[in-house]
Amino acid sequence: MQDFTFQNATKIIFGKEKELLVGQESAIFGKKLLLHYGGGSIKKSGLYERIVSSLQEQNIEIFELSGVKPNPRVSLVREGVSLCKQEEIDFILAVGGGSVIDSAKAIAAGVYYDGDVWDFFTGDAQVTNSIPLGVVLTIPAAGSESSEGTVITNEEGAYKRAVGHPSMRPRFAILNPVLTCTLPAYQTACGITDMTAHILERYFTNEKHVDVTDRLCEGTLRAIINNAHTVLEQPENYDARAEILWAGTVAHNDWLSTGRIGDWGSHDIEHEISGIYDIAHGAGLAIVFPAWMKYVYKHDINRFVQFANRVWDVEIDLNDLEKTALAGIRKMEEFFSSIGMPITLSEVEIGDEHIDEMAKKATERWPIGNFVKLHEEDVRQILQLAK
Repeated sequence: MQDFTFQNATKIIFGKEKELLVGQESAIFGKKLLLHYGGGSIKKSGLYERIVSSLQEQNIEIFELSGVKPNPRVSLVREGVSLCKQEEIDFILAVGGGSVIDSAKAIAAGVYYDGDVWDFFTGDAQVTNSIPLGVVLTIPAAGSESSEGTVITNEEGAYKRAVGHPSMRPRFAILNPVLTCTLPAYQTACGITDMTAHILERYFTNEKHVDVTDRLCEGTLRAIINNAHTVLEQPENYDARAEILWAGTVAHNDWLSTGRIGDWGSHDIEHEISGIYDIAHGAGLAIVFPAWMKYVYKHDINRFVQFANRVWDVEIDLNDLEKTALAGIRKMEEFFSSIGMPITLSEVEIGDEHIDEMAKKATERWPIGNFVKLHEEDVRQILQLAK
């Protein structure tokens, strides 16, 4: 097990009607607030009205910036940075899912930088501080509500890049499972895939003697699997929604990272797919992860056997460990497919036209992944496996 220091300062406020507390939680950080969100869904549901009313009760001055899209764009981030600087904003409130939160984080970091915020994502500048932000979560998926990372897309060149800093971790996150009950089935399934992938990125490690976090990863994966079909078939089932909502946070709040080094190669590959084709991140991960597994499983077949047995209840064939490992990968594919996710590029009508470009862009700065270091040709072969 690796040495580690763990700290997660995000205050989680979980339960029914907890969004009504947003005013008093936000008022701690100042009186000028940027309300950041996507489209009209929070207005149609009445959530926008409840949030604004709660903020106004605390005499908070509200500035708004809407228009966040899936795979959030740096152009809107730049607009938000300018607005925050101009109005001397104290606090950002992100209302939505991972895209809104990631956009808010990038804005928060950009306020303390005189150059272009995209410099953080190219490595030309380092985040040093961020103005505080909070979250009212509406989509369980990315886990951004209590992580220190953000992923932003630059329309120029179709680059999708990540950066992280402790100051970007939200000060609070309000999680009301009821707010997720009206999500479309496809969006719910994309979220389930996203949180599953966050756990898998941590699970496949070269670190030994990490049984505690192995078991935490496996238990959280099983909880997701056990509740996934319930939320899809019974979208207003509060208990199942609550399990999925909390699993999404646990998957990415760094508990499962302690003492181990995760991989993250599959995420880097997927960023190239959604950066060019603008597909849902969860859908892209459902395509990439099984292909990555098929490419690397021989690197540590025992870990893949453990995954198959502990997560999917595949009986271990001591005479054929490869058979067991491949059965676990097959179970993973079957699960993604069963919740309506694509598992091949052809299912989302992606052909060969950008495979070379994606492989090159994914590795242009350095090899990706930690479980197995992937170079350009490796990524190309994984994308070919995903066809």
